[in-house]
Amino acid sequence: MYSETLLDHFHRPRNAGEIANATVVVEASNPVCGDLMKLWAVVRGGKIQEVKFKAAGCVPSVACGSWLTEAILSKSLDELSALTPDEVINGVDGLPPASNHAAALAVDTLKRLLEHVRNSV
Repeated sequence: MYSETLLDHFHRPRNAGEIANATVVVEASNPVCGDLMKLWAVVRGGKIQEVKFKAAGCVPSVACGSWLTEAILSKSLDELSALTPDEVINGVDGLPPASNHAAALAVDTLKRLLEHVRNSV
């Protein structure tokens, strides 16, 4: 049902937690399923220098949040604005169609982070 990569991110989430002195904190939720994702990030020089996440929801939501934090670390904000749910799905080696909302939630949370950073400058 779930790929080994997805299950690895779920059982051993990368960058889980909070950053006390984050430069930006955002959250997004999926009103249909109730999943919630929150990102803490330190942004310097137009790049994500540090990032942590928390997710409340299904196995794929936690896994997509974990994958997202690895994917966006040290990337420029411009590079990140092009990230799509399909890239997240590919990053965790696939999702069942009913779980695609988890990838969309990860990207929505990232987009909120990018908006917040751009509006703060």
